[in-house]
Amino acid sequence: MRRLIVTADDFGAAREVNEAVEAAHLGGILTAASLMVAAPAAADAIARARRMPSLRIGLHLVLVAGRPLLPASALPHLVDDQGYLRTDLAALGALIAANRHARRQLAAEITAQFEAFRATGFGLDHCNAHQHFHLHPVVGALLTTIGSRFGVRAVRVPLEPGRVLRRIEPGTPWAPALLTAPLALLLRRRCRAAGLLVPDCVFGLQWSGAMSKERLSGLLRRLPEALSEIYLHPATGPYPGCAPGYRYRDEFDALTAPDIIAGCRDSEVRRGGFSDFLDPEPGVSGTHLLDAMPNRS
Repeated sequence: MRRLIVTADDFGAAREVNEAVEAAHLGGILTAASLMVAAPAAADAIARARRMPSLRIGLHLVLVAGRPLLPASALPHLVDDQGYLRTDLAALGALIAANRHARRQLAAEITAQFEAFRATGFGLDHCNAHQHFHLHPVVGALLTTIGSRFGVRAVRVPLEPGRVLRRIEPGTPWAPALLTAPLALLLRRRCRAAGLLVPDCVFGLQWSGAMSKERLSGLLRRLPEALSEIYLHPATGPYPGCAPGYRYRDEFDALTAPDIIAGCRDSEVRRGGFSDFLDPEPGVSGTHLLDAMPNRS
């Protein structure tokens, strides 16, 4: 059985993102969204999510290139002169590895973001980190240990099978996946040792911000017999702070394209959020996401 999670990242970043997430879930193939609890439009995202109980909501930890939840004065090693989280990932990564004060600040910010998510009242479907910063061994360890106190049961580990991409676009390079693979394999071992659900395949790294309808269709036709996650960054248009060159509208259009929706009706593909693919607790039964989703026929 091919199992599929279709996730939107950066939920809460802007109203344009939130609008796309809502429309792509109610009228497209989106099954999950990763919430930025400190982002400018987080309150709007939470309100929309409460109207969509079938949308699975996870935590998108923002530890770089964004707005912190704690005051900047509590995070002197993690923020820049403007009070925003640093964007120099390599230098920050080295600092976190070497400086115990930076690690304490990082742990405090991660804890605060988990607490803010818990305050929403949503079930925690999954956790991941902005710009995959949880690939850093210290960040990954903090995510699993702190997350265990807040009921985290599933984590995205960005391991993308290049052979699938090259069946769709033969010229797809090997190098990007090879550079992150050692850290991703370490993270996968850590998560599985902690009993966390990890997708077998994750798609969206190579084509981040450029998941066209053709690419998405190609992935849907070639999904392996495994649990796969496809993540995207849909938005109805550009917004303040958006990534240069990202084709947000194209990704939104791909999620809602009629032929994409028709392709997902394939009975051999089971869709849901991470929590829909967890082993049920003894004596507990639940409704699968597809049973609760609106009828689009």
